[in-house]
Amino acid sequence: MNFIEDFRNSDRAKKLLHSIHSITHKKWVIMEMCGGQTHSMMKFGLDQLLPDQIEIVHGPGCPVCVTALELIDKAILIAKNKNVIFTSYGDMLRVPGSNSDLFSVRAAGGDIRVVYSALDALQIARENPSREVVFFGIGFETTAPANGISILQAKRLGIQNYSVLVSQVRVPPAMELILSSPNNRVQGFLAAGHVCSVMGIEEYVPISNRYHVPISVTGFEPVDLLAGIFETISMLETNSWGVKNAYSRSVSEKGNIEAQKMLDILFEPCDRNWRGIGMIPMSGWRLRSEFQEFDAEERFHVAEIQSKESEQCIAGLILQGLKKPADCKAFQRECTPQHPLGATMVSSEGACSAYYKYRR
Repeated sequence: MNFIEDFRNSDRAKKLLHSIHSITHKKWVIMEMCGGQTHSMMKFGLDQLLPDQIEIVHGPGCPVCVTALELIDKAILIAKNKNVIFTSYGDMLRVPGSNSDLFSVRAAGGDIRVVYSALDALQIARENPSREVVFFGIGFETTAPANGISILQAKRLGIQNYSVLVSQVRVPPAMELILSSPNNRVQGFLAAGHVCSVMGIEEYVPISNRYHVPISVTGFEPVDLLAGIFETISMLETNSWGVKNAYSRSVSEKGNIEAQKMLDILFEPCDRNWRGIGMIPMSGWRLRSEFQEFDAEERFHVAEIQSKESEQCIAGLILQGLKKPADCKAFQRECTPQHPLGATMVSSEGACSAYYKYRR
């Protein structure tokens, strides 16, 4: 509890805000790379306390939001199989596919269960040896080790009725896509602390140097976020760049070496579609050939499914920092948490759901 109290301390937050105001003289656009940061920013009103010159935009850092539409459609098709127990994190059940969602499949009799980890799904497979159990493995570098452990365990224990629909994505290629766009507005980044706790900060250094952009690794409490913003503005105002670690209590320079070794054993980089954005080269992970028996796409022969995005939803522009949720004509009208048009309104980390919840 001390960590929460310390990093929500109003006196510390006020001092950081005063420092940010005192050094800010030009207009800057900063992108936070995590949906958890977005919601914290909105919840505590930090976006309204910053200097008018600082604009915060919201990046593609919500794993539910960027899971490709065709993967949702693949999940729905697999979950309709009567011999399948389909397991997933709760947010994914309400994400709209091309014509349906996983909730609709469950309402029609599909055996779809919400789990809190991949190991929960593996336990269900052990308890139901006559059924195929599939886990929807979504997320960034943060969830990849935990999802991967279930595959290693299944192989070690000889569990043959377990597979994973893999949708693991990587942050650095998404940053590069944003920075290389001719329409880019982003001048500095707040990097996600939980991702960096696994991968470290070294892989951000080449990006910072190549694009001359400051990157600050930060956490999710108000003091964390303000410290990261202060570091970023300090570099921007002095025309400098680099990678600053404003979350040193959880992030080391090299990250979690053991977790990285495990990821290298299980996965290899691949091109990956991001919902609303499109294909980003080498932005995902897929299972290596020696673990292909646990690949649900191969097991259920759904690898070739293609899908088409809704033309009404502008989530892709929001995730690239080019638009805000309120710029969408459907926001709070046709698109609400009860009837979402896109994943950014569904997810508990989505930018649209944050704007809706906190009335921005």
